[in-house]
Amino acid sequence: MKKYFITLLGIALMSMAFQYGGPNAYRYIDNESFGPGEILKYRVHYGLINAAEAVMKVQENHYDVNGRPCYKIDVFGNTTGLADVLYSVRNNYGAYVDTTSILPLRSYRYIQEGKYRKNEMVNFDHENDVATVLKLDKKTRKVKAKEVFTVPDNVLDIVGGYYFLRTLDYSNYKVGEVIQLQGFFAEEVYAIEIKIIGRELLNTKIGEINSIIVAPILPKNSFFEDGDDPVQVWISDDRNKVPLKVKAKLAIGAIEIDIKEMENLRN
Repeated sequence: MKKYFITLLGIALMSMAFQYGGPNAYRYIDNESFGPGEILKYRVHYGLINAAEAVMKVQENHYDVNGRPCYKIDVFGNTTGLADVLYSVRNNYGAYVDTTSILPLRSYRYIQEGKYRKNEMVNFDHENDVATVLKLDKKTRKVKAKEVFTVPDNVLDIVGGYYFLRTLDYSNYKVGEVIQLQGFFAEEVYAIEIKIIGRELLNTKIGEINSIIVAPILPKNSFFEDGDDPVQVWISDDRNKVPLKVKAKLAIGAIEIDIKEMENLRN
């Protein structure tokens, strides 16, 4: 079940991105939604049972990657309580995201799930539409091997896609409209569609927040409950556009990811 949480989080984050700009050129995205120092904290639960917690942090400083200023963004996820005893998870996903184009220039993931370990870094060359995957040693994180992949224009990773979501003007989208996107994760290019579901006043631990609801269009499988939109994502309907909630209806219940704290919001 803890592995499925990581998969769910990946689906949710990859479900939140769209593409702008022409080929082989860095686009300009007007970002008024997030900035350095922001921290978002989430509770992950299966019914009333707490399973994990996640923290998303935009580091306070800007970083240089290939001569371009970047946000350094980290996502930390770990199991808690009984779930941690049964199957411990300590994961760190991260990316250096270009401050102008909101594209990932470098991403990384350091995975600890039970006895499983995986360390990986990806360097993105958006001018030539290439992603170079560096496989790192499980202990030293030194480069052991690399592989080069051709990727689409303005391709996104999980973390970069999450934050690019927050730059979109949702007033331009109608209920039922489907957005096409592409991302690169786990050495594969993914074509994903997300649908605008509607708006709702969402009750959160922080208070009632106006939200936009979107849902990835997923192939039917035995993991999710039958029916429309088994995974839904709530995003704050304001200038910050903070993802507030993810709910996945499973064949044996539902996993939910809920916002519990927000610090240093831009607006």
